[in-house]
This record gives sequence, structure tokens and C-alpha cells, in this order.
Amino acid sequence: MSTLLLALAVVSTGLYAGMMLVFLTGIMPAMARLNDEQFVTAMRRINEDVPRGVFVTTMFASIAFPAAALFVDPDGGRSGTQFWLLACGLALTFLNHVVTAGGNVPLNNALAASEGAGTPDATARAAFEPRWNRVHRIRTLLATAGFALVVAAALN
Repeated sequence: MSTLLLALAVVSTGLYAGMMLVFLTGIMPAMARLNDEQFVTAMRRINEDVPRGVFVTTMFASIAFPAAALFVDPDGGRSGTQFWLLACGLALTFLNHVVTAGGNVPLNNALAASEGAGTPDATARAAFEPRWNRVHRIRTLLATAGFALVVAAALN
């Protein structure tokens, strides 16, 4: 059971970090080339569709499986190194979620609200894009480092 949980921890944190990295290196650079109206419309639709189903499941799994793996000890006991690698990986992934909830989600909500408020697209974009990208770089780093530590724990 502990081996399965550790494998699921690697897969879930890897999928989650991968999604963060795809947004950082592919989606947002492509979005940057759009005009203001296209960018704002596309980002609003992304923010409506992404936090559902697979994304939410992966997001919660990236916490649940490392936590379960941390607390379900293998028969021979988990080494101290493996325990701390897993604990630190879990902590960084959790911090990613804190940054998401405290940084990206409020920006997403403000962008959505700007639609009903009649805010010009250029103004909405200027208030959103640089701040969102800055916060997203932080959460991508946290998720990727968390994944690397979970992998290191599995290999230990």
C-alpha cells in the first residue's frame, strides 16, 4: 500500500507541476501575442473552464497522495531522508495551493468581474496579466520543486 501511495504521489504531483509548467512556457506566452480583447476573452474562458474536473482532481490529489504516502509507513519503516523529502515536497505543493488561492484566484475573479463592470479590455489586461504571470511563476516553481522532492523520496 505504501508503494502504491508513493507512486500515486509522484504521478499526481508530476501532473500538477506539468500543468503549471505548460501554462508558464506555452499558454501564457501564446496569450501574450493576442490583442487586448482576445486576451481578456480567452483568459476569462480559461478561468471558467480550468478549475473543474480533471484539474481540481489533480490539484487535490497532489496534496492527498503525498500526505497519505507520508503517513502510511512501509513495513520496514520509512527512512528519515525519505520522510523529510516527502514532507518537504508536500509542503511546497501545499504552498503552491496557498499562492494559487491568495494570488491567482483573486486576480481571476477580478478579471471576471471586470466584464460586468464594463472595464475596457486594455485596462483589465493591464491590471491582470503582469501580476498573474508573476504569481504563476512562483507557484510553478513551488509545484515543480515539490514534484522533484516527491520523486527524490520515491527513489530514496
